Amino acid sequence: MESFHEMTADITSHPLFLQLRAYPHHGGENSLYIHSVSTARCAYRLARRFHMREERIRAVTRAALLHDFFGYDWQSERHRRFMRRYSGWRRIKHMHAFIHGAHAARRAGRMFDLDQRQRQAITSHMFPLAPWPQTSEAWVLTLADKLVASREVGETVCWHMLGWYRKLIPAAHARRQ
Repeated sequence: MESFHEMTADITSHPLFLQLRAYPHHGGENSLYIHSVSTARCAYRLARRFHMREERIRAVTRAALLHDFFGYDWQSERHRRFMRRYSGWRRIKHMHAFIHGAHAARRAGRMFDLDQRQRQAITSHMFPLAPWPQTSEAWVLTLADKLVASREVGETVCWHMLGWYRKLIPAAHARRQ
């Protein structure tokens, strides 16, 4: 039985994958690197819990690690300029949420040995904004990404709420005096 680290070491040590640490994701202190590793760990645990075969556990874990390996900062001014080329329905079709799975699958496929099931799982991980997941790996990756992203966004909301609360407490205390 291969461990998570054994399945992913070649990817997590790759210089381009390490660059994901510089990209913020889902607010707060989270990076694209942290999100990708968390999603892969979650997919690994889900695949084990669902009693998937070892080669499928490996496939979904590696696909999950690379699901957001699209290679650009979608929050940058450069990406905003790119989006200004489009209007109406074409602009919506080119929004990051709709296209980044396909970009990540192509880029990851060029750099790492991925099979068709892994590429399809990466492409469809944004379902329902992306194509329907067609394999068990794709469904596990989609579920893992939704679970991790929900937790990360929830933590970010809590972080912002605490900041607002701390600003209100001194004001409320000063009014009482």
